Amino acid sequence: MPLIPWDSFRNTDLWRRDLEKIFNEGFPEIGARPGFATPRIDVFETEHEVIASCEIPGLDKKEDLHIDVDENMLTISGTIKQANEVKQEQIHRKERFVGRFQRSVSLPSRVQTEGTTATYRNGVLEVRMPKLKADTQRQIDVQFH
Repeated sequence: MPLIPWDSFRNTDLWRRDLEKIFNEGFPEIGARPGFATPRIDVFETEHEVIASCEIPGLDKKEDLHIDVDENMLTISGTIKQANEVKQEQIHRKERFVGRFQRSVSLPSRVQTEGTTATYRNGVLEVRMPKLKADTQRQIDVQFH
């Protein structure tokens, strides 16, 4: 039996990767089903707007989707309904998500609700939000007496 030298830092690399994953992807939702209950979102900004792109396959109509924007917070929620009714005893494998979902993310800039648009195409929702104009700074004249 070969002897392997003891490496006290062997598991440190795994621990570091797990921490990086938590800080890069966020903490997992408590009680969320793995896979979809919280859809994945990409958020980026241009000079004039913040854009969120979200994968939500399986939506049938716009009434099943709700988007809420509040200055620097975006919340997307909705319901994915089962396409056809199948009896439980006929199911051999069930991997597609059916049910309610919700996801809230902070935005990198304050946005205004006026002018915000959303499009859903091929299972991807894109929300375009114009940035809130920054308060113009002006110098205040001090009166000395």
